[in-house]
Amino acid sequence: MAENPVETLKTLIVDDEPLAVERMQVICAKIPTIQVVGTASDGAQALRLVDALKPDLILLDMTMPEVDGISVAKSLAKQTERPAVVFVTAHDNYAVEAFDLDAVDYVLKPVKPERLERAVSRAAGRRGEGSRSESAWLDELWIPHRSELIRIATSEVDRIDAERDYVRLHVGSDDAARTYLLLQTIAGLEKRLDPAKFIRIHRSTILRKDRITGLRHDGLGVWSVELDDGETLRIGRTYLPKVKAMAGR
Repeated sequence: MAENPVETLKTLIVDDEPLAVERMQVICAKIPTIQVVGTASDGAQALRLVDALKPDLILLDMTMPEVDGISVAKSLAKQTERPAVVFVTAHDNYAVEAFDLDAVDYVLKPVKPERLERAVSRAAGRRGEGSRSESAWLDELWIPHRSELIRIATSEVDRIDAERDYVRLHVGSDDAARTYLLLQTIAGLEKRLDPAKFIRIHRSTILRKDRITGLRHDGLGVWSVELDDGETLRIGRTYLPKVKAMAGR
């Protein structure tokens, strides 16, 4: 009895660097679930080829002259039938924008074959499911970690602290606690987090609401939040009315 053929994703490679395209072709040739149907060296050409070839997947460089990867993804997002997008880039500071555009994954250069294969598997898994539900709020974040980006659900983030142009995400507690830096201002991230789940208590601090167990008046108009691990954090005066409203006070 013949084995079932492997279902492949018709794939378009988009990169303005010929050597990068060549390397991607070599890697893709070793992934049985990929069929490369074309390559493009700029964003405008990529959009023309998407219309002509109807690929299932586009491996898209982020930074290209004139029409860059973000612009290509924005154009594709307007289409009812559109390919899955995996961003392939040397830069890790566009992860939030990429997620906003419903990208399947975000792979850092130099591309490792096993990392790209995971991204392709993710694209194959999403096939037929359609895009993720439209929401004004982030439910996942891509975080630079070592030589790649990892996904963290916002529901796992306990606390966010501002560190100049970065934010530090605190994930987990006790022995499993870990932190990650993300190139994003705290004000910018606050706008993308669900206010039903997160609250800013200070110019430098955002908390997941379910970590807050109570409020404490320290005197002279100073208030603090009490957390589920026993820690207390001071509430900034600007944010005090909103915190009190959350607590029904």
